[in-house]
Amino acid sequence: MAESSCYLIANSLIAKISSSHIYQASLDIGVYHDLQSFKESLLSIKDWLRIIYSRQLCLREIKHVLYDAENVVDEFECEILRNEVVNAHVNSINKVARFFSTSNPFVFGLRMAKHIKELDERLWRCKRQMAKGILKSRDNSFPNAIKGREEVKEIIIGREEDKEIIIGREEDKEIIIEHLMHQNSCGDDIQSLSVIPIVGIRGVGKTTLAHSVFIDKRIDQSFSSKIWVSVSDSFNIQQVIVQIIKSVTDTLTEMEEQRMIQLRNILEKQKFLIVLDDVWFEEPLKWGELMNLMSSGMEGSKILVTTRSHSIASMMGTIPSHNLKGLSMEDSMFLFEKFAFKEGEEKMFPNLIKVGREIVNKCGGVPLTIRLMGNKLFSKYEIVRWEYFRDTDFWDVIDDSILPARPSSYLQMSFHLKQCFELFSLYPNNFVFHSSEVVSLWAALGLLPSPNSDETLIDVANRCLLELMSGSFFHNFFNFGTSYYFQIHDLVNDFARSIAKYECHMVSSNIQNVPENVQHLSFAEDDLLGNSFTSKSVAVRTILFPIEGVGASSLAFLNMCVSRYRYLRILDLSDSTYKTLPSSIGKLRHLRFLSLERNEKIKRVPDSICKLYNLQVLNLAGCIKLEILPKGLTNLVSLRQLGITTKEAVLPENDISNLNSLEILNIESCENLQSLFVGIKLPTLRTLIVTKCGSLKSLPLDINHFPQLETLLVDNCEYLDLTKGCDDLNSNLKLKAIRLHSLPQLSTLPCWLQESTNTLQSLLVVDCKNLEVLPEWLSTLSFLVSFGMVNCPKLMFLPNDFHRLTALGYFRIEGCPELCRKCQPQVGEYWSKISHINQIFIDQPEDLKEDKEEE
Repeated sequence: MAESSCYLIANSLIAKISSSHIYQASLDIGVYHDLQSFKESLLSIKDWLRIIYSRQLCLREIKHVLYDAENVVDEFECEILRNEVVNAHVNSINKVARFFSTSNPFVFGLRMAKHIKELDERLWRCKRQMAKGILKSRDNSFPNAIKGREEVKEIIIGREEDKEIIIGREEDKEIIIEHLMHQNSCGDDIQSLSVIPIVGIRGVGKTTLAHSVFIDKRIDQSFSSKIWVSVSDSFNIQQVIVQIIKSVTDTLTEMEEQRMIQLRNILEKQKFLIVLDDVWFEEPLKWGELMNLMSSGMEGSKILVTTRSHSIASMMGTIPSHNLKGLSMEDSMFLFEKFAFKEGEEKMFPNLIKVGREIVNKCGGVPLTIRLMGNKLFSKYEIVRWEYFRDTDFWDVIDDSILPARPSSYLQMSFHLKQCFELFSLYPNNFVFHSSEVVSLWAALGLLPSPNSDETLIDVANRCLLELMSGSFFHNFFNFGTSYYFQIHDLVNDFARSIAKYECHMVSSNIQNVPENVQHLSFAEDDLLGNSFTSKSVAVRTILFPIEGVGASSLAFLNMCVSRYRYLRILDLSDSTYKTLPSSIGKLRHLRFLSLERNEKIKRVPDSICKLYNLQVLNLAGCIKLEILPKGLTNLVSLRQLGITTKEAVLPENDISNLNSLEILNIESCENLQSLFVGIKLPTLRTLIVTKCGSLKSLPLDINHFPQLETLLVDNCEYLDLTKGCDDLNSNLKLKAIRLHSLPQLSTLPCWLQESTNTLQSLLVVDCKNLEVLPEWLSTLSFLVSFGMVNCPKLMFLPNDFHRLTALGYFRIEGCPELCRKCQPQVGEYWSKISHINQIFIDQPEDLKEDKEEE
């Protein structure tokens, strides 16, 4: 894997060096020949990388050279951007004066020439070592390389008198059997072939569940033929056909064309159940061809599919997927004890049971992992050994015997997606991610491929997130139209740490030994920044405080970041307690992401921040004592996301409107602000968030000012009336997601929302105590997928044609007593309007709860 990453980094560097703007800059400062020489070395090293791949030699040294080369090339790009901004804003006198500064082309050229020659020499030394065959492997980022996908299935838990036992899956089993026994329900055609997908991460028990269903006596009585097919990575229709035919008959025709006819003839006489186990192919044409062959079965025939991919399940399934979750702690412990102890011996070791519970907790309810860990500890009753397994990262204690537990779908990822995935190792277990934060980090580190002409980086990043979700790397994944919330399974997080441990490191009270050449650092606690924390690396690109409420307070730490880590791309000082920042922060020219979010002590930030021309994210939201915003915001030409909190009564809207890359704007706790965006255009803005602005009275929303706006969140603005003047406003907005929270002036939905009939996907209204009426035109929002009304006690009715919202898949009503009563399952007068919705969450009124308790 290291060799492929080095190859792709080298490719990226060659492309940048060959670009017209760096070509011209290298000529201007006199380093053209040095840079071309280094480019030739990169081209040469690419050929060596292919040789090394076959010899499986370590490439860590080369990777560090390439990372340093990325920094040097970024120096060029920073200087080019600085010149563009400065030349756009200064007069000719200042241009002459600038030549005599430390940033003049001659001085810059000497410095770059020195760096390039050093890199070229280091690369040459690596090549010479490889040629002599003495470059030793020290790359343990992915020990025991896996060749292809291991053919290991989920383990059948055990047998008792030849009857299979499964643990903690009784309810899941009954749900699947109910689907199989039910008359085909795909539309009005009762003869349509039903496909039921079971989806879950590797080792969670999909195959075990499917097999227990497969051998159930009720299935024997309901189907004349049962067929089990194990599907390989390289899906081959002929192989599947052969497996199906051999399951039913001993006769197999030799000609492939005749086999298709033979299959149809066999199936048309059968009411069959076919299990396609561990499906990986994502080709709709192949699936359509296979479905066409199998559709000749008798009425009531079914197909049961197990897969790790949500996109495959969506493509194949005719009903919603059954998402298989981890076992409960009780079932997990029962399973663990079954494999860790001889029968009855667990009662003799209560001290081990206590440690075992902590080990099982790390397994996250995955049966395969629990079983494997139990096997590793079987009949080994030394407490020290058990504590070692408890305290050590799971992926550091596995060996070849349980190697298949590794997520093999990781191997199939593209290089950029692997890098994106590895950054999750900087976060603690059970962390709740929001897509906008993840997108910002990926973009700041340059991990995302270039967007197409009709896309932005947000679109590219969202594609990456959906690809990871499809591969079952995420769980508790919620789609809110334009953004997502999700979590990562603990085992998957541990896996990310194991493969990224030399480049990504989360510092905690238990883990402080920082790798020598670490690239990305996060801090889990705020008292780790004193003398106990040291890092020899000067190549750090990321400083992150991911846990809300945990931030930096040490000035020494801040000064170290600014002085030592000159190549920082991400500096997250959220929840810090600094009263000021050093003006030298403006020298971090490579910085793309700077957050001071929720720093409640800072009163001013230096204007030098506005010299960070590469800055993509500047977050000052929640800095409640900030008196004034830095001057020169218009210079931040790369800014994509801006968060603002200030005591000023008027924002520098002209500067903000000149930010031609701005996509996300968050205005928070600006208590003196009364109006926004009067005559101001934000042509690239996609997300607008306005929260806790207690004096704000107007928020004009016009397509001419916000042509790209997709997401609007307005929260806790006491005097804001979103409906004011809407009769005279032809907004014609194309919003996709709207969330309105704590707006006392809101009595009905603003009529300009109606203009988003063909785009709106998500609508959530929370704590709007005076909301009384939902307009009838709400039923025309034909693309609405998610709808929620929470704590709106005066709301009593749904629109008459609410049942026409056929795309609606998520419906939540809470804290609306009368409306909740009318939406009660089976008995409520609105139940017929909403019963088609897949996910329904409705409060039960107190009197109904009492009646139920009395029964």
